[in-house]
Amino acid sequence: MAGPLEGIRVIDLSRILAGPWCTQILGDLGAEVIKVEHPARGDDTRQWGPPWLRDTQGNPTGESSYYLSANRNKASLAVDIQKPEGQRLLRQLVRKSDIFIENFKVGGLARYGLDWEALSREQPGLIYVSITGFGQTGPMADQPGYDYLIQGLGGLMSITGRPEDTPGGGPQRVGIAVSDITTGLYATIGILAALHHRDRTGEGQYIDLALLDTLVGWLANQASSYLTGGVLPGLTGKWHPSLAPYQPFRTQDGNIIIAVGNDTQFTGLCRFIGRPELAEDARFSTNPERNRNRAALEGELEREFEKRPSAYWLEHLPREGVPASAINNIAETFEMPQIEARGMRIELDHPLSGTVAGVANPLNFSRTPATYRRAAPLLGEDTGRVLREVLGLDSEELRRLCEAGVLGGNSGTSE
Repeated sequence: MAGPLEGIRVIDLSRILAGPWCTQILGDLGAEVIKVEHPARGDDTRQWGPPWLRDTQGNPTGESSYYLSANRNKASLAVDIQKPEGQRLLRQLVRKSDIFIENFKVGGLARYGLDWEALSREQPGLIYVSITGFGQTGPMADQPGYDYLIQGLGGLMSITGRPEDTPGGGPQRVGIAVSDITTGLYATIGILAALHHRDRTGEGQYIDLALLDTLVGWLANQASSYLTGGVLPGLTGKWHPSLAPYQPFRTQDGNIIIAVGNDTQFTGLCRFIGRPELAEDARFSTNPERNRNRAALEGELEREFEKRPSAYWLEHLPREGVPASAINNIAETFEMPQIEARGMRIELDHPLSGTVAGVANPLNFSRTPATYRRAAPLLGEDTGRVLREVLGLDSEELRRLCEAGVLGGNSGTSE
């Protein structure tokens, strides 16, 4: 079945993660995504290894797992946009496209005639997305932005990690590039909204996205605690600042998470562990009181959880209406029957390794499902095909552009 974005063409000049994450989602939903890369270097993340994809003999291929994670369902067009003829090709492609996405430095594409002002004149219906660390305006606009910096500047690390006065205390970065991922998601939302606006008016528009803005917008209740309550959130380590018990507990053979969200669940927990009196204790009977007396409550509960292995608690507590879970590593996550049932691991054909595993798109449509048509492309793999099919270039012209150093990858000149 066709995806919901079939018929939409995307020109993708983005690299690293935020932009590619957005365009991978668009590709999953059926859009045609043309990834424009430097003929020699390609996307920076192609070199971000190890680990590397291995070929059918088990040898490293030079294709990084990082690159593979964010670039499926795309065609790779290797063209040098520093050359006038490369710029001309891009402008011709834009005239036949709907979306243009880039993450160059502020003003970086203007010198090539590939900025919003220039391209929107040629394609008035174009949706043009710029992703930078700090946005197109403000005193930091010209500075490069990387996720680690953004996690620090955006306040996330100030609430992630153990309190300073505990062993191993201090700010910690989140284990994935959350500012890139969330910016990619916001970019997708913005593009879909802009497409709807264009359907109604015929007008394209410019979308300015900053990693820092996105992370600040993502602080949710923690930002609200400060802005409306005057409370400056800090490092809480393993526990939740507003709920208790809502944290890991040691068991006889490991750790489990208990996530009690209301007083009824707490009463059920106390009853199941054989300590019903805890739910009636004035220190613990309501969530605000449990928060105030968190340390005492933790001690009481941990003594009970340590009497039995994790498997016992994980089998019985959910049946009693008490939210509880294991703390999986990633291998254990993909072995979960629930993850298998939801089809979250996929396999795609790959020219070097035979197949490559990936993670499915979590969107599940009833009529227009996400599709997985191809793995992340080799550098320049589709250069000749794209220029033939979209712009109608013939073999002679492709050969000339290749010899002039404008094109790289598979130019299709041997056909």
